[in-house]
Amino acid sequence: MFVINDHHTFEQLKNITSPENVMKDEYLYKHTYTRLGGKADFYVTPETYEQVQAIVKLSIKENIPFTLLGNGSNLIVKDGGIRGIVLNLGRLADINIDGTKLVAQSGARIIDVSQKALSHSLTGLEFACGIPGSVGGALFMNAGAYGGEIKDVLESAIVVDTKGNLLHLAADDLDLEYRSSNIPDKGYIVLEARFSMKPGTYEDIKAVMDDLTFKRESKQPLEYPSCGSVFKRPPGYFAGKLIQDSKLQGKQIGGAQVSLKHAGFIINLDGASATEYINLIHFVQDTVKAKFGVSLEREVKIIGEDPVE
Repeated sequence: MFVINDHHTFEQLKNITSPENVMKDEYLYKHTYTRLGGKADFYVTPETYEQVQAIVKLSIKENIPFTLLGNGSNLIVKDGGIRGIVLNLGRLADINIDGTKLVAQSGARIIDVSQKALSHSLTGLEFACGIPGSVGGALFMNAGAYGGEIKDVLESAIVVDTKGNLLHLAADDLDLEYRSSNIPDKGYIVLEARFSMKPGTYEDIKAVMDDLTFKRESKQPLEYPSCGSVFKRPPGYFAGKLIQDSKLQGKQIGGAQVSLKHAGFIINLDGASATEYINLIHFVQDTVKAKFGVSLEREVKIIGEDPVE
């Protein structure tokens, strides 16, 4: 059984990476877009693929729980935090261009990847110019916006499997569908993505990105912490419209509020707890189901433990 704050584990993790890349009892609200979440026993930020493999193998050998955090954008961490090792790949953030191919490490922001494509007049990732997640997270959920999605441009990926093996996979191997992939089921950790782009005109690409940025900034409550769009689009409906028609905009539970600007967003208005935020999600789901008979499925992932009473 894993012992919380085990000194032996702490030393092993520091030896794999470096002392500055391992933190004990780190509050995860510091690392999530919602500004929610309790403590991680060990918060680790590796700098190489080999370090990621070694950490996975350590977790297997020592039977330590293991969680990949991503960059915390499409995620709610519960108030009780996360036991064991929490991995953040934010230090793996290189982006490189090879002709019409763009290779990005998983910790790079997908927004930055779209900007890199623009700087080389490559088209295909304009839709991603406002998506707040990392490359790894974008593959994890086949992120998309404004009619585009990752599966449209992804060629291949490098991942680590649950045994710590490095795998080179084609895009088809990831079963990318609407807001989903097989990455969570397989337990893959994405390390790198290779995108197939097309030559374009800088001015045309920038015009599209500027237009999408304006639409996003004018319609979304970006001035408050949130997890972005909370719910998937139900077949034949729009989640935001259903919530709006349920008269739920402005509804609050504690410090969490259904946004007045965009009904599909729940914001951390005033020091919300994760429990309040999650309870508001459930309230919205129950209300829409009762009023319209439509089940709203969460797009956001909820992880971690409930707080100890």
